[in-house]
Amino acid sequence: MHLFYNPTLDNSFKQFFFPPEEGKHIVKVLRKVEGDILKITNGRGSLFEAKILEANPKKCKVQIVSEEKTLPRLHSLHIAIAPTKMNDRLEWFLEKATEIGIHEITPILCAHSERKVIKSERLEKVLQSAMKQSLQTYLPKLNPLTSFEEFLGAVKGELQLIAHCHPEEKLELKRRVQADKDVVILIGPEGDFSKDEVDMALNHGFLPVSLGRNRLRTETAGIVACSTVAIING
Repeated sequence: MHLFYNPTLDNSFKQFFFPPEEGKHIVKVLRKVEGDILKITNGRGSLFEAKILEANPKKCKVQIVSEEKTLPRLHSLHIAIAPTKMNDRLEWFLEKATEIGIHEITPILCAHSERKVIKSERLEKVLQSAMKQSLQTYLPKLNPLTSFEEFLGAVKGELQLIAHCHPEEKLELKRRVQADKDVVILIGPEGDFSKDEVDMALNHGFLPVSLGRNRLRTETAGIVACSTVAIING
């Protein structure tokens, strides 16, 4: 099954045209013809079935025939993560986190950050592709690059956690996470959060957690966090 994405779709739509790039993929690559049924999501929980009316690669026209609502998960996972030095590692994290199940991502600027600029448009495409590949109907929200201090002042969550490697007492993440509870997790850069940043987070109500005894790359730490929350809520 192939899943397509159109963020503007709602129950008011009867017919629409795919953009030429997607139309070409549908007709030339997938070899779809008039009368074939396509699955389309708007990234907001709706799954539409649409029948091809015109199998034209430049103007592929479809008609909506049904809509199904997907129930949202009972929990929300928001990960704030320092962008990695190499773009492909951040993209890998976004792809896998979407497949596993994540609701919101905020790239954060920290004292030890190696990358201070991100390509949001490129990252959005990675999220969309991963959503379609994993046949999900909710597109994770990608926030703008935000300073660590600004994020702490704005974020809200039932459970707020910071994963760091400083030598102080920490519970394992799996012992902190509770099923059906919204959770926010801070993941630092390769050089970890500074001591001042850890103290600042703790003063804002964040609880320290460990992701295990091994030293993890930033993107690996993010995936461990996603997987742990997914298992607890499985």
